[in-house]
Amino acid sequence: TLLRAIAGLTDVDHGRITLFGRDVTKVSAREREVGFVFQNYALFRHMTVGDNIEFALRVRREKAAERVRRRKELLELIGLAGMDDRLPTQLSGGQQQRVAVARALAHKPKVLLLDEPFGALDAKIREELRRTIRSVQRELGITTILVTHDQEEAFALGDRLGVMNLGRLLEAGKPSELYSRPATRFVATFLGAANLILRRESRSVPERRAVPRPGRREQEVVAMLRPEEAELAPDRETLRTSFLGQGHVEEIQFTGALERLRIRMIPENAGDQPESHTSTTPPVWIDVTRTQPEQRAYPLAPGRLVAVGTRRIHVLPTPLSSFTVVADARETADRLLANPWLIELATRMQTRLTAQVGPSTGQGEPVETPAGVAVVAAGPGCPARVRALLARGVTPVLCLPEDG
Repeated sequence: TLLRAIAGLTDVDHGRITLFGRDVTKVSAREREVGFVFQNYALFRHMTVGDNIEFALRVRREKAAERVRRRKELLELIGLAGMDDRLPTQLSGGQQQRVAVARALAHKPKVLLLDEPFGALDAKIREELRRTIRSVQRELGITTILVTHDQEEAFALGDRLGVMNLGRLLEAGKPSELYSRPATRFVATFLGAANLILRRESRSVPERRAVPRPGRREQEVVAMLRPEEAELAPDRETLRTSFLGQGHVEEIQFTGALERLRIRMIPENAGDQPESHTSTTPPVWIDVTRTQPEQRAYPLAPGRLVAVGTRRIHVLPTPLSSFTVVADARETADRLLANPWLIELATRMQTRLTAQVGPSTGQGEPVETPAGVAVVAAGPGCPARVRALLARGVTPVLCLPEDG
């Protein structure tokens, strides 16, 4: 839809489209100086390769000599010289897509739009065509916008990436920057595999009238660990990197050059929680990839206890981490945990939803200061609960009607 809007094939409801500083929102598709390569080639089946490439030039009433010169130049550029008289049905899928690229470039557009042009091709042809389009794009110096769901394709072709979700542009930047230092959870998990980890760090609590004793509290942050940045060793002392925790090898997959492992982490406070505090924390898995030299140096089998270290970890600049329901009674906590709105929010944020059941937060202090966002039930006792949580530096607090 975005590409068709840029090309002028789809009208926009609001907003503007500018190309090189020129507002083309109301300009016809023919006058926008844009070339479009569709996913399904969209070649004219009754025309030869040469006629397909010349089509845009014929419409613009270019002279025959200029059309022939441009056609031969483009066929040479895409590696199909001498195939002028063939029909599209006589070409392979990769060759047809090259012709589609040549046709889009025939009238020398300022912008080339590519709509998943490699989607219908097998892996080998896709890689060859990728190289061809990249070399053509660099040789001509033409601005190109490629829409793709293939992350490897985006990394191979893009000088600058933009990641969209639910119609919104979340982030844009260099591929290496978005991969190693994403700002959002969606981008972190969309551009390759990523482990999202909730970690605690101390932060200053701002002084305010509601806080009787300002100090420091441990607050949750969301950290990203790429599978290739994790190290496995028999024990903590053997690790050459920062210790993350211990876990058991649950699954091993051989994928050729890499070995993929799933580690079920052992909670730090396993078996050491007070009876008055009940947690519904789900199990935590860490995905790890290892090269063949790493596999040979330290062979592993399912069930093995290992120490997990981190070579590099990136903290996301997100203001919200997880959600902890804080309630006096288990029944209240269960009702809030089942709230569809809260479940939807936690799911979209790809974060954890847990519960803390303990002494009244209105008259005493909770057993443990919840990290992240504290969720309390709205109602008569809500203000007192909120005041008690704020006094301990817990922010933000979400008041949610149990039946909302």
